[in-house]
Amino acid sequence: MRLKLFFLCLIMPLLSMQAQNNLTITGKVVDKSGQPISYATVTIKEGTAVITGSITDDNGDFEVKGLAPKNYDIEIQFIGYKPYNGKADLASGQKSLSLNRITLADEATQLEGVEVIAERSTIEQKIDRKVINVGRDLTTAGATASEIMNNIPTVNVDQDGKISLRGNQNVRVLVDGRPTNIDPAQLLKQIPSTSIKKIELITNPSAKYNPEGMSGIINIVLHKNSNNGFNGSLNSGITFAKDAKFNNSLDMNYRTGKVNFFGNAGSNFGKYYNDGFIQRFDNNSQQVLDIVNDNESYLYKIGMDYYIDDNNTLSFYTNQNSMNGKGNVDTDIRYLNGDLPNVLQLGRYKTDNNSGAYNLAYKHKFAKEGHTLDFEGNYNDYEQTQNANFNTTTFNTPAEQVVYGDKIKDERKTTTLNLDYVNPLSEKSTLELGAEARITRTTNDYTTGNLLVPIENRSSNYTYDIDIYSAYATFGQKFEKFSYQLGARFESYKVKANLNVNNSNVAFDDDYFTVYPSAYLTYNLTEKNMFQLSYSRRVDRPSLEQTKPIREFATPLVTGLGNQELEPQFTNSVELNYTRILSKGSITGGIYYRLINDEINRVLYSDETTDNPNDLIMSWANFDNNSAYGFEVSANYKITKWWDVQPSVDFSNITQKGLVSVLRPGTTDQFDFVRKEIDAAAFNARLNSNFKATKNLSFLLFGFFRSGVDGIQNDSKDMYKIDMGGRYSLLNNKLNFSVRFNDVFNMMEYGFDSKHPYPSTGTFRWESQSLYFGINYMFGGGKNRALQRKYREDNTKQGGGMF
Repeated sequence: MRLKLFFLCLIMPLLSMQAQNNLTITGKVVDKSGQPISYATVTIKEGTAVITGSITDDNGDFEVKGLAPKNYDIEIQFIGYKPYNGKADLASGQKSLSLNRITLADEATQLEGVEVIAERSTIEQKIDRKVINVGRDLTTAGATASEIMNNIPTVNVDQDGKISLRGNQNVRVLVDGRPTNIDPAQLLKQIPSTSIKKIELITNPSAKYNPEGMSGIINIVLHKNSNNGFNGSLNSGITFAKDAKFNNSLDMNYRTGKVNFFGNAGSNFGKYYNDGFIQRFDNNSQQVLDIVNDNESYLYKIGMDYYIDDNNTLSFYTNQNSMNGKGNVDTDIRYLNGDLPNVLQLGRYKTDNNSGAYNLAYKHKFAKEGHTLDFEGNYNDYEQTQNANFNTTTFNTPAEQVVYGDKIKDERKTTTLNLDYVNPLSEKSTLELGAEARITRTTNDYTTGNLLVPIENRSSNYTYDIDIYSAYATFGQKFEKFSYQLGARFESYKVKANLNVNNSNVAFDDDYFTVYPSAYLTYNLTEKNMFQLSYSRRVDRPSLEQTKPIREFATPLVTGLGNQELEPQFTNSVELNYTRILSKGSITGGIYYRLINDEINRVLYSDETTDNPNDLIMSWANFDNNSAYGFEVSANYKITKWWDVQPSVDFSNITQKGLVSVLRPGTTDQFDFVRKEIDAAAFNARLNSNFKATKNLSFLLFGFFRSGVDGIQNDSKDMYKIDMGGRYSLLNNKLNFSVRFNDVFNMMEYGFDSKHPYPSTGTFRWESQSLYFGINYMFGGGKNRALQRKYREDNTKQGGGMF
């Protein structure tokens, strides 16, 4: 009996201590519009000592257990928001304390309700994407979206404006979550940088997304306010290079009662200069290219939201893009041995294109939180006309002159209908269902002929029609530290192509059904450490430019044509990502591996339709299975109150196979196709530093390096540059001035070496060194109210993630 009493006396204090150390703090973290903030860091302190902590879930809720009855300090942090500091009193005897709703303020200054762009850009690692919130350091990188893309981790834009993600150009570009009919290289040059709110990089999308794009999706989100009353922002900039270039944009909204009107407009115009030099060693020749483009582009967006009631929203918007330009491409070919006559070609291009997107959306929220139904219809039309004249002089004795003209007219119309349904079956599981119909009709008319001999004129018509019908389902569950999502997309794809040349038809049809599975697995090791493993299957279908057997471009020696027989390439992608929340920022890293079937790649071969053995055809073809792997690391860290840095590095290795044209031994004008396989390794490094000198004055320094890359046709050389700039604010941040000196040491250029089909080397330069001045003025007032309408492919809470 005494022994029992002894153990009872020993155990009771321990049980009492355990009970006292099992107190709980709960709360919900939201932004200023009331939207939940996922993965915010919650730290419990006693004085300066960190006791424990947690991380908010997808609904912004958190719970911290195992606390003793004491007074605590609580700190909540998330990138892009000001830290919250508060008190938590557990000493009064209650077993739990609810802090209810905690609102984090944006780091971007709020001026009378007008949203002001943050001084520095921030990078957020969402569950299925990386989000770059565009600050003034990025908007001052240049006048257009194309110019700021090279400042973003894992994204590159080459000298022709072609965009790549993780070293691959098979990337899908969206605007406000919707596709456009404009070529991405052209689209990026038409969007003013000041009209961009954020850029999302979705490298391994789930089954919810359309499966196009081997390397993923880049979604450009434009500014759209929903503040009460009238609000606006005016931006203007000028870029000094060889000639001055101008850009302007205006963003406005008017919110009254249940209706919100919004819109923005932007323009870019100026002359752009490029030059190139190519030397061939087999015939000791040189090509000198002088290129001038005089372009004007305009972008408009206007729309409205109608809040029928708290559960129903109807929205409409339209995007309108237009561009017209004149281009001069002068090619001077000199044969230094004198055994062949020199050639001079003067190319003159005039291009006009217009694109319009019309979007209607309806959203219904059911009584249960997170239970939604969305319908969205989108119509996009695109028309481009290009007139080109080529005056070619061959300096024989006497000189010979050929003058011919081309006219190309492209028309493309796409209709897309979406239905998405989300049902949280329980607190831990969510079911998502959806369906989509996408119908595309394309027509290409081409006329060419010798203007001196009209009888040789010929014309062609090419149609390329695509019907895609798909449905998807995803199911996910979340546990204490572990969550998963499984999904599949079922898709029927039909294509019909027809080429009519001088009343002779060549038809091509393709029809297949494919399943695209996806899987996500997330593990929160601690509240500050998150791992995610994901898998998806994707497809890259041949584009119109890759399939149409009609001239895409031409020089005196090279003609670009499409291949009508191209098959789609399929990619299986596995990715492992890690996110670490630091006290003054965050660091994210990831590795990936891709297996690519029937890869589409460039081919270059001799043009047998001419008498000149130096004439070449550049086209496309399918090849065997290839593979790719790589890694990336980026960080966002505030070293001191006045200095923050955003370093990033990425590496990619792609096994590429292609056909090259090789001179047949013992001949001077006969070629054979030879299969070539290479490992193309690319390394990129960026460092963005922001220095705050005073409350109103700050400076930035940006460095960029891209390693040389081996290719099937060409081996490119290293590229690097350094930019610097500054910003100054007046009138309580209403008026802001910015300046940026790009490529300070004038080092940026594209250089290459090539062996096939001829040994050669070359260099291309553009106006990389430039001085940019920008002005931003904000006006209006009114408090912000959250807008519940969503962009279908801009849903960071649901798209491809957990719940």
